[in-house]
Amino acid sequence: MEDTAGVTARLAALRRRRAAVLACLALATLAAVMVAVALGAVYVPLATSFRIILSRLPLLGRLVDATWTPTQETIIISVRLPRVLLALLVGMGLALAGAVFQGLFRNPMADPSIIGSSQGAALGATIAFFFGIKAGLGGLSAIPLFAFAGSLLAVFTVYIIARAGGRASIASLLLVGIALSSFLASIVSLLMVVSEDRMHNIFFWLMGGLGTGNWDMVLAVLPFMLVGAAAAAFMARDLNLLMLGEERAAQLGLETERFKWTMIVIASLVVGAAVSVSGIIGFVGLMTPHIVRLLTGPDHRFLIPGSILGGGLFLVLADTIARTVIAPKELPVGIVTAFFGAPFFIYLLKRSRHGVN
Repeated sequence: MEDTAGVTARLAALRRRRAAVLACLALATLAAVMVAVALGAVYVPLATSFRIILSRLPLLGRLVDATWTPTQETIIISVRLPRVLLALLVGMGLALAGAVFQGLFRNPMADPSIIGSSQGAALGATIAFFFGIKAGLGGLSAIPLFAFAGSLLAVFTVYIIARAGGRASIASLLLVGIALSSFLASIVSLLMVVSEDRMHNIFFWLMGGLGTGNWDMVLAVLPFMLVGAAAAAFMARDLNLLMLGEERAAQLGLETERFKWTMIVIASLVVGAAVSVSGIIGFVGLMTPHIVRLLTGPDHRFLIPGSILGGGLFLVLADTIARTVIAPKELPVGIVTAFFGAPFFIYLLKRSRHGVN
């Protein structure tokens, strides 16, 4: 039997490895943001981009000499920086929700759309497109507002239908979520068929994109991301308990029904906010937690922050490719995430299976 000193040394090594993974993800994410801001149809040198951003920061701004052109400053501050930050927040939100849902449903194949939130958002946005609704709120157009409302309404409907005898089982939530998602998808398809002239706009939104990103959207998503990340990190230990099974978690003092509902609400709010400004973007919430789990293990105290950083990194890189590979035109970012995410995810699955065998 391994002695206490050996166990302690192994735990210390595991903690150092997890801390190193999180530090590397944080540095890689920061580097990706800076590179993404510099790249585009009009290239702005990396050093210039950094100094332009630095000039807008309190106290530090006065230390920077403005040697760039007004056009460069407009490109960085008004166009690229809000879009890159929006990609960062959306990627973080989707990956956070994916990690939560995978832990909640004890299924590594779960993703943010598993209980209808994405399809609800798709239907909400499609309705706004179909009826040509223009009026918005707080700097946001009707599209993200309707998408956010549709996402939350879909999740609420799933929970109400799945709830029986004062509780909603994991299996019931999954089955109802799949059924409702299919139903909502059929309505979206019907509206697309009869919309004719608006079909292109609906289709492009459903493919996912950040081309309309602006500071209003960044400020709208940021509070959901901050609150969601803080709440998920605070409840990470309880999520670890739920991985043991609902019965065992209840024996250890966890109010499983209240906890499940709380986590579903938190994750759904984050997904609704993310999808409302970006459209449907696949593989971020499915693949990122799976990769991070291979690096840090299943402990949600490390898996959640790792997924947040990894999701932001992945989507920033994907969006940079989407807007530069055929510049000045751009691809829907959902196509890029699927193009790179699907083969890589299949590779990971085969590698994991071979490792088990």
